[in-house]
Amino acid sequence: MTIERIEPGKRMAQAVAYGDTVYLAGQVAADTVGTGVTAQTQQILGQIDRLLQAAGSDKERILSATVYLADIATFAEMNAAWDAWVSKENPPARATVEAKLAGPEYLVEIVVVAARSR
Repeated sequence: MTIERIEPGKRMAQAVAYGDTVYLAGQVAADTVGTGVTAQTQQILGQIDRLLQAAGSDKERILSATVYLADIATFAEMNAAWDAWVSKENPPARATVEAKLAGPEYLVEIVVVAARSR
């Protein structure tokens, strides 16, 4: 089987597909200036949609998601965006944890694994 790397860089690829599975790197908001948790989550979910599409998948086929929050007190703010976006018919397994992220500007990071739509 061939390993497909989507948007590869020097350090990592934004997504890697192998067989029928797609692994996304942790996604953070591209624009963090003046944004809160809900806005950052919305940006990230858009990035996830784009990367899954590039890999031949979509949010209906997400198997698992891990959400990292800089402050667990913002759980409801993140869920406001997540609940509006996630497939109601095919929700993934999900874990949400508080973690120190790569920089103080990042309030949310999301990692997903999905099945391909072959």
